[in-house]
Amino acid sequence: MRHGPLSHVFDGLFIPEAIKEKQLKGLSDNKIQEKKEWKHEQMSVQMFDDIVKRLKAENEDVLKEHGLDDEDVIFIKELIEGAKTSEWTYEGRDEDKSFLYEIVANKQNNIDVDRWDYFARDCHHLGIRNSFDHQRLLKFARVCEVNERNHICFRDKEADNVYDMFRTRYTLHRQAYQHKICNIIEDMFTKALIKADRDLHKDKPEDMFTISEAIHNAEEYTKLTDEIFGQILSSTSDNLKESRDILNKIINRELPKFVGEARLMEENKSKMSPDQRSTKTKMQEKLTETWKEAVKKYKPTDSAVSLKADDFSVYVVDLGHGTKGKKPFDNIYFYSKWNNKEASCIEKYQLSSFLPETFTEELVRVYCDKPNENRVEEADKCFKEWRKSNFGL
Repeated sequence: MRHGPLSHVFDGLFIPEAIKEKQLKGLSDNKIQEKKEWKHEQMSVQMFDDIVKRLKAENEDVLKEHGLDDEDVIFIKELIEGAKTSEWTYEGRDEDKSFLYEIVANKQNNIDVDRWDYFARDCHHLGIRNSFDHQRLLKFARVCEVNERNHICFRDKEADNVYDMFRTRYTLHRQAYQHKICNIIEDMFTKALIKADRDLHKDKPEDMFTISEAIHNAEEYTKLTDEIFGQILSSTSDNLKESRDILNKIINRELPKFVGEARLMEENKSKMSPDQRSTKTKMQEKLTETWKEAVKKYKPTDSAVSLKADDFSVYVVDLGHGTKGKKPFDNIYFYSKWNNKEASCIEKYQLSSFLPETFTEELVRVYCDKPNENRVEEADKCFKEWRKSNFGL
């Protein structure tokens, strides 16, 4: 899979923000809709397509020489994109080969080699223990027919090992990917990219692709790497001054100060309207509103300190096992030692009683954008009052 700069920051944060910017500038609705539906997998497919076309232009029989044909090309692209619908719409392989589509990007239960790869890589480099044993799970994997379709299934005694996989994902998000400092740096990097979108280089032609427009062209997209950080920093363009200033703050650790965090429980969500609970953005807007009200009402114990609502940022962070709204074992099929031809979802009594009942959570985090020691201390007291009145904690 080919990601943009800083991986999911690009498609998860930067592209949505770039859409808002384009909307303000009157970009056509069709272009906006196209970007809203964009995923990095689409670009991976487009890049693969371009590679095949270039190779075939040089040698028409290149696929045949490697034991491949046009159907295999379709199959590879389908593997990259992952499942489309529950109906069989694939063209690369017939339905009896359905299990093959669970190897690379498994949308059914999130057990695939893409995750196994970054689990092993990131746990190693971050020094986080990876209790999931993918090699053992592979030894106990086999194909069984379930609900008239062939699936990759696992031995029932490997249920704990499978849970360790989901737990490892949660740990990586909690301790690294969505760490409180990581979150705010990603937000700052996104702002720097937004400000640099048009003017990454001096004297850029008007018809040249911007950073956000590169998602529509494979050649331009391949030029986008993590080096963009250094390209902005080393630029002398006046148009990139704001972007450089943000990146320098990241380097010098001049970051917004973390004030506090609260876990958003179901009873807290019930206080919001269904519309406010519908998306993370709307939930964040509602919580920001209540936080600003709390700041305005708060009376600092230090009379020399004043808190302004606009000096703070509120974020909602999703943490979970990668199966939001579902339990991880809902779509995983297991076979037994005595019957390895049939498989089904594992029964609750077969799972450890230590497993949690809930496999996802949402955290509310507050940051002070203009910190000093006294202001953060007062903000902490305000946060505790706000948390108690809104979350009962």
